[in-house]
Amino acid sequence: MRRLLTAILPMALCAQEDPSGLAEHIRRFTQVYGLVEANAAEPISAGRAFEEGAIPAMLRKLDPHSIFFNKDQFQQLREMETSTRKGFGTIVSVLPGRVIVLQTMPGSPSQRAGLSAGDEIIAVNNVALSRFDTEQMVEFLAYSRQKDALLAVRRQNFPRPLEFVLSPATLDAPTVDRAYELKPGIGYIRVASFEDKTGRDLQRAIEKLGGKQLKGLVLDLRNNPGGVFSSALEAASLFLPAGTRLTSIRGRSKKEENIDVPAENDPYTFPLAVLMNEKSASGSEVVAGALQDHKRATIVGTTSYGKGLVQSVFPISNGDGLALTTAYYYTPKGRSIQRRYEGAQIDPNLNTAKAGIEPDVVQGPEPGTRLRHFIDANGLFVAFATEWLQRNPKPQPGYRMPANTLDQFQQWLSAHQVQPTLAEWSVDRAWIANRLEQELVNLSLGVEKGDEIEAIRDPQIQAALSQIAR
Repeated sequence: MRRLLTAILPMALCAQEDPSGLAEHIRRFTQVYGLVEANAAEPISAGRAFEEGAIPAMLRKLDPHSIFFNKDQFQQLREMETSTRKGFGTIVSVLPGRVIVLQTMPGSPSQRAGLSAGDEIIAVNNVALSRFDTEQMVEFLAYSRQKDALLAVRRQNFPRPLEFVLSPATLDAPTVDRAYELKPGIGYIRVASFEDKTGRDLQRAIEKLGGKQLKGLVLDLRNNPGGVFSSALEAASLFLPAGTRLTSIRGRSKKEENIDVPAENDPYTFPLAVLMNEKSASGSEVVAGALQDHKRATIVGTTSYGKGLVQSVFPISNGDGLALTTAYYYTPKGRSIQRRYEGAQIDPNLNTAKAGIEPDVVQGPEPGTRLRHFIDANGLFVAFATEWLQRNPKPQPGYRMPANTLDQFQQWLSAHQVQPTLAEWSVDRAWIANRLEQELVNLSLGVEKGDEIEAIRDPQIQAALSQIAR
C-alpha cells in the first residue's frame, strides 16, 4: 500500500492548480483504498481492486468499447487481430437444440469428410446439441471449429447415427457474399463486413453484373458490423466523384482529419439503394452516411446501430493494454452517428440526438406469425425437403416448385400432427410456398440460389427495388 501511495501522491501534489480537482479526487481515492485495505472484513487483492474494479468502472463511464486488458487478455487480442479464419466449410441452419446442414463448400473439410445437405448434426465431441438454446449453440459451434471435432450425424434412412472427424482448415470466406440480378439490368449485392479485399471484391461483383451498364443496384449492408475502415471508404468511393467528402474524424486529442474521394476517381452513376438495419454499424454506417448526405443513394430499412467511434489500442506496463475511444466519425454534413450510452459521459457538444443512420424509406423486416415461427423453429421445411428430394428429380437452375408440392407439404404436416386452421394456412400460404421452394433450392443448388428465392418475399429488398424503378 505504501508503494502505491508514493506512486500516486506526487502526481496529486503536482496538480495544485488543476481546475478539474484531480488532486483532490486522487487524494480521496487513496484514502478510501487505505481504509478498505486496513479495515475490510476480508483481505483484498490490490490487483483485483484496480484491474477488476477501479479501472473498468472508470472506463464504463466513457463507453462500452473502452476496455482494459490484463496481460493474458491483451495477448489474446493481438492473436485475434492476426489470426486466420478457420472452419469446416459447412453452412447450417441453427435451430433450438438442432443443427441441420444446408450446404458444404467445395473442397472444404466437411465435403471431403462426406457430410451432405439435409444431415442433422446431433452431437459434437460427444456433447449433445439438444442441450443448447440458439445463442448458446452459435457460441459452442464457433468454439468447436477451432480444432479437430467428432460429429455425430443423423441421416435420413440410416438406422443409427454416423460419425465424422473433421479438421478445421483456413477458409477464404468472401465478405461480398451475394451478387445476382433482381430484375434484368438491376443488381443486388450483399456485403457482410469490410475486410482488406472488400472494396475490390465489390467492384469486381458490380462488373460481373454489368458495370456501368447497370440500370440500378441494391447494396445490402444489413447486419454488417463494419471492419476495416479504409475498405469501407474504398467501397463508398465507388459511387462518388473525386474530391467528394467521405467522412471527418474529430477528437479532443486528435487534429481534425477530413477524408475525401481520391483524385481521378471514376465512379458508377447508376441509381443506388442501400439496405440498413439495427445491426448495421461502424464502417457500414460511414458508407451509408456519405451516400445519403450527397443524395447519391436512397437508404431503405430501419435505423442503424449508431457506432461512429475511433478505437485506439495502447500497450501499457507489464504487458497489459487499453482499448480507448479517441475520436468520432462524422458524415460529410457534420452528423455524428454515435449513439449515447446510458450513464456514459459523452461530450455534450456531440450531436447524437439521432443516433445511427436514419433511413429515407422506413421499411421493417417480414412480420412473423405463430405458424411461421413454429414451422421454422422445428426445422419442418428442411425435414420435408430432405425427404422430398429423395423421391423426386433434383431441382435445376431456374427451378420453380410444382403447385402440388405445397399440397404434399400440407399433408406431410398433418401426418406429423401439425394441423393449422384454415385461416392460418390462408394467411401464410404464399409465404410457406416461397419458403418451401427456397429450402428445396438450398439443399440442391446451394444457399446462394436459395437467397434469390427469398428476395422475392423480402419486403426490404422489394422496397429498395421500387425506389430504383421509380
